[in-house]
Amino acid sequence: MSGQPSEHRDAIEHALGEFKGAVAEFPFGPDAKVFKVMGKMFALVDQRNAPGRINLKAKPANVVALESMFCAVHPGYHMNKKHWITVDFGSDADHELIIDWALDSYELVVAGLKKLDRNRLALMPDENG
Repeated sequence: MSGQPSEHRDAIEHALGEFKGAVAEFPFGPDAKVFKVMGKMFALVDQRNAPGRINLKAKPANVVALESMFCAVHPGYHMNKKHWITVDFGSDADHELIIDWALDSYELVVAGLKKLDRNRLALMPDENG
């Protein structure tokens, strides 16, 4: 994706907001936009630095693989480094890859929800489809 760094971040944030039940909040202040599903974080987008970066949950085996394959992927900044990655925008991970990894993060979090919360999520209207 070409364009200004903020356009890249905005496009990714828009995609994250499209995930079923996703809510964006600022629980840590204005520098970190947190995306949650049923109260559980699946993405954190840095609002300060350009071009920006995002923290995403990943399977431990994928964390190691992605870090070795992409310069843009690092151990999760201020997160459990076994389960989270930080991805730099504007590096060797393109927009579509970041969205795919964000969807993986979302699905990992949903899979870890209590059954009651998964059922509530399933009953939510799908505003995008």
